Amino acid sequence: MTTILVVDDSAVDRRLVGGLLEKKFQWAIQYAANGVEALARMKGTKPDLVVTDLTMPVMDGLELVRHLRAHHPEVPVILMTAYGSEALAIEALEHGASSYVPKSDLARRLPQTVEDVLKLARAGRSHEQLMGCLTKTEFSFCLESDAALIDPLVDLVQQMVAGMRLADFAGKLQIGVALKEALLNALFHGSLEITAEEVKAVEDRLLGEDEVSLVEQRRAQLPYRDRRIFVDVKISQDEARFVIRDQGPGFDVTSVPNLCQCGSLEGERGRGLWLMRTFMDEVGYDAGGNQVTMVKRREDPARAAAAASAPGSIVIE
Repeated sequence: MTTILVVDDSAVDRRLVGGLLEKKFQWAIQYAANGVEALARMKGTKPDLVVTDLTMPVMDGLELVRHLRAHHPEVPVILMTAYGSEALAIEALEHGASSYVPKSDLARRLPQTVEDVLKLARAGRSHEQLMGCLTKTEFSFCLESDAALIDPLVDLVQQMVAGMRLADFAGKLQIGVALKEALLNALFHGSLEITAEEVKAVEDRLLGEDEVSLVEQRRAQLPYRDRRIFVDVKISQDEARFVIRDQGPGFDVTSVPNLCQCGSLEGERGRGLWLMRTFMDEVGYDAGGNQVTMVKRREDPARAAAAASAPGSIVIE
């Protein structure tokens, strides 16, 4: 059975988060009040995923992320962020966390985010031995406006990234998250021109089989039905480069939110861009806002080890 470890110093918040997940999934939920307690619990049963608050006594969320990246890199971490915690959240994501959900939006976003990260974490493990023989690859796709094509493409990229040892498990997962966000942006906000407000209004049936869903309506109408998403991927043992272009109207690239600005984590529109810019070494847009280029370079193992053992880290034997 899937096991989720919820870490928060507030007993009320712990039970709220656990209740949200138990309501939708048949998962085993475990609880810890801080990072030290979480690591002690993991000595007995290692969870499939950790959901953690950032600000806690004894060991906060950032230190927990650092320790898990160094000692349990196969366990993904999702942050619960509060208003004003942008700088700390960015640092935690840079040190290995896989995604985040604002505390103000837990009920709507947390179950889907946990499910998506688990799916990315489990995908493609059976092919990694074969991919270990790969040294360089380059391919291009022309995608129809079909969300079902996104997960297989992300899975393929993750297998190649892992096989060529461009990143560790946590880094591979972050690349997958960033790539999926870029593809979803190209599909919904680019090709289909669905606004963030429209997504929020019909999110429960946006990707469903309902014949009158918003996605299906747009896919059947001109000019949306003839639009394509073009994806160019180049992966070597030194870097992965992704170029994603849609045929929509584009957007004002000067409106991209500042990562460290208070409240930037709360916004509906910028969440995908926020994750892309945090997880990738370079993110750039063309002038029209139709094309994004993302680059992820090989992480220096010595630098990663130094970050994991930074001053102030609490080591659990």
